[in-house]
Amino acid sequence: MGIKDLAEQAQTEIKSLTVDETLPRYSDSDSDLVFVDVRDIREVENSGTIKGAKHAPRGMIEFLFDPESPYYREMYGDPDKTYVLFCNAEWRSALCAKSLQDMGIKNVAQLFGGLPAWQDAGGPTEEKKRK
Repeated sequence: MGIKDLAEQAQTEIKSLTVDETLPRYSDSDSDLVFVDVRDIREVENSGTIKGAKHAPRGMIEFLFDPESPYYREMYGDPDKTYVLFCNAEWRSALCAKSLQDMGIKNVAQLFGGLPAWQDAGGPTEEKKRK
């Protein structure tokens, strides 16, 4: 089974939210949605991200969400939030959402269409550069 097959299988097991569902609920500071960019930092720096999005790269996401991990971040542990994962399409965000669900984290979804769909709909974005 290749990566495309794995991503397509994950799509059938996770929740996907569309831009039409998320944009009206968007707030870069106080919302029940937390947007999480799972792309590599170089991609974020080159193409920007959703304004106010957190960054949890694909290779670290399980560690950042797991309270037992030394890399855990409290910002990913709010049960009243829905963590909306996104990438450039849907493969990485689907795999991340599936992995987190397998860990027992149920308040995750992926943004269908990823950052390009958000940008096409006129969703707020921002540049991110390393500090």
